[in-house]
Amino acid sequence: LRCLAQTFATGEVSGRSLIDIGSGPTIYQLLSACAHFEDITMTDFLEANRQELELWLREEPGAFNWSAYSQHACLIEGKGESWQEKERQLRARVKRVLPVDVHLPQPLGAGSRAPLPADALISAFCLEAVSPDLASFQRALGHITMLLKPGGHLLLIGGLEESWYLAGEARLVVVPVCEEEVREALVQSGYEVRDLRTYIMPDHLRTGVDDVKGVFFAWAQKKVGAGV
Repeated sequence: LRCLAQTFATGEVSGRSLIDIGSGPTIYQLLSACAHFEDITMTDFLEANRQELELWLREEPGAFNWSAYSQHACLIEGKGESWQEKERQLRARVKRVLPVDVHLPQPLGAGSRAPLPADALISAFCLEAVSPDLASFQRALGHITMLLKPGGHLLLIGGLEESWYLAGEARLVVVPVCEEEVREALVQSGYEVRDLRTYIMPDHLRTGVDDVKGVFFAWAQKKVGAGV
């Protein structure tokens, strides 16, 4: 949350349209973004995750309570905004929740309702979690890059040196990536890496649901001439 807030505070990552790639059932990754984009598209491969997002967006009974995250984002940003105002703004600016498959050359499919190319992309804990190997990770990054306009920004968050995680009782495979592999993948996909930070996971946060060693945060800008 702090990395996202600090990056949006620069004022450089803004525009009309933002696409969140592989949202999962979560909204935290958009809490600082929503003040800077009026048209936000959330996406996920799983219908169950998309349904969970719709519950929160419609404020329906049974929706997950994200208020602790919203409050923390407001605290980090220090703008005096209430968490209720932040959540109202995010709900108003998410215009659609769509299926996505990052392994397809057109991840949103043909004739998508999302405005393309987007001014910015966010993707948190998606690409490495759905890619069986490093080559698939690189291809998936290339596919989503085609959704972004030249000069647009990508904020990419993921696990470092992670090989599995548990989703309920299912043990899912993750491609382990290191900082340099993330940097190289971004450069190969036509980005200038503006910022790349890594964090080692402290022991008290290692709960046995995965073997992740740390987290990376990358801010990358698509080079002009890199294609649409």
